[in-house]
Amino acid sequence: MSERNLDFDKVVERRGTKSLKYDFAVERGRPKDVLPLWVADMDFKISSYIEDALLEQVRHAIYGYTETDESYFEAVREWFGKHHNWDVKKEWFIHTPGVVFAIALAVRAFTEKGDSVLIQQPVYYPFSEVITDNGRKLVSNDLVYDSNNGSYSIDFDDFERKVSENSVKLFLLCSPHNPVGRVWDINELEKIGNICKKYGVTVFSDEIHADFAWEKKHHVFTTVDDTFADFSIIATAPSKTFNIAGLQVSNIFIPDSELKKRFEKEYDASGYSQLNSAGIIAAEAAYKDGEEWYLAMREYVKANIDYADTFIRERIPGVKMIKTEGTYLVWLDFGELGLEVRELDDLIINKAGLWLDSGRIFGKTGRGFQRINVACPRKTLEEALIRIENAANSVIGQAYN
Repeated sequence: MSERNLDFDKVVERRGTKSLKYDFAVERGRPKDVLPLWVADMDFKISSYIEDALLEQVRHAIYGYTETDESYFEAVREWFGKHHNWDVKKEWFIHTPGVVFAIALAVRAFTEKGDSVLIQQPVYYPFSEVITDNGRKLVSNDLVYDSNNGSYSIDFDDFERKVSENSVKLFLLCSPHNPVGRVWDINELEKIGNICKKYGVTVFSDEIHADFAWEKKHHVFTTVDDTFADFSIIATAPSKTFNIAGLQVSNIFIPDSELKKRFEKEYDASGYSQLNSAGIIAAEAAYKDGEEWYLAMREYVKANIDYADTFIRERIPGVKMIKTEGTYLVWLDFGELGLEVRELDDLIINKAGLWLDSGRIFGKTGRGFQRINVACPRKTLEEALIRIENAANSVIGQAYN
């Protein structure tokens, strides 16, 4: 059998499928006909190997309680060994229905109400929500934006100061970083780890986008220094890599036995146990047989990123695309248009007719930015960029009138 689903140019109709991305615009305050490039799933059909594994399960026609077994774990272990030079151990492994669910467990397991949890804004917005919804104090080591070269860096002096002054108990690391697209260098991760080790901070490393590092190598946090495993949780999932987010399965690794016990205690308290049965089948098939699809998809998405970069530089004055080292989520700087936050949102939603993720939801440092998902057919991306071009030109034209 060979891979069948490699036509990434094909536009697949997703409306009418209860798709969060396509079918709930009105419920979420957007126009019905808006073009959505916001939530992080792909508009591509999954690997035919995953499709066939799910069809076999459908034909079996029993959906009882299902559990991960040795063949499942071996498929996961082999993937991370091959792609990330990371030898995971069975005794580290816990499955959860999602990474955000695991973050919430970590917040409750490793902090008390009122304790400080550190993040690096602008960052994936559920980080902030999970912290505040659980009654913890949100502290941000804001990333430093260099508008001249369109990139972000870490202020390590501020990082250590925030940890020390706020007695930070837990740090949520986003690696690769969503939305700014950084793939952290090994020396950056080493500095972070050493500060956290010095102050006794537990690190939750969200590495859900690990398989989308473009020109640079992604380093699993615990591979940077063996001692980092003593205070770290590594969160992974096949959801982004293989476009199976709706099947809700994540693989969490906690090398330290005491940290794992505390995490498991909160897991038990949540009342959750077995994973979605289809998720287990799909994840194992993905890691065992999804390589060809994954590599072809990567090539296509990287070409989309390059296309967007060229289009924006050559055709959209007033908008900058941040260098995308990782993820398929592109961070756009609209600051030169001189719009207020609500004006920018109005421009994107009502003038461009697009549903993107507004930068304001990623924290105050995200104001003036928008996040666009480029894991879609080129035709869809081109249409979105033309709409941004026309909307931006309308603002520039008004400025000269």
